[in-house]
Amino acid sequence: MKRFMQGYVRIIDKVNYRIGRFAMYGIFAMLIILGWSTIAKMMDEPSMWTLEMAQFAMVAYYVLGGPYAIQLGANVRMDLVYGSWTARRKAWFDAFTVTFLIFYLGVLLYGAIDSTAYAFRTGERSYSLWQPYMWPVKVIMCVGFALMLVQSVAELFKDLLVLTEDRQVTIEDGVSIEKGDR
Repeated sequence: MKRFMQGYVRIIDKVNYRIGRFAMYGIFAMLIILGWSTIAKMMDEPSMWTLEMAQFAMVAYYVLGGPYAIQLGANVRMDLVYGSWTARRKAWFDAFTVTFLIFYLGVLLYGAIDSTAYAFRTGERSYSLWQPYMWPVKVIMCVGFALMLVQSVAELFKDLLVLTEDRQVTIEDGVSIEKGDR
């Protein structure tokens, strides 16, 4: 079972690391869209698609970057108490709390899949003047939620590996995650 968990963590961390590094450049796509919007408005030719497209780009940036943030431990926590704990105590606490995250992401993914199926079935469009199809952004949300879910399971496995005295989990890309340092 330990080898399975190590292999799972290695694969999921590698996939989410690469997707996260790609997604972090999505901020530039948003800047370009909003820059175009600003320039177009200054020339009295406002574009009706820019605000909504920037929102879609933000969704992709946030949802696809989420698993990478989970992997790096970039989430907010109360380090006043947590920071002074031993690696083993942190692993117990993280293993307990990540189960709630896994449940939450499972429910979120279930709802997102249902909403995406509805968007495909009905040809759902936004209610804005531009009226883009909604399925592309909903597919991105489903992919992001699924990646966050499998990354959360990988985090649970990392905690379990720490609890079984296997302290270090690494992947070939040079990313090293030691539970005690997060």
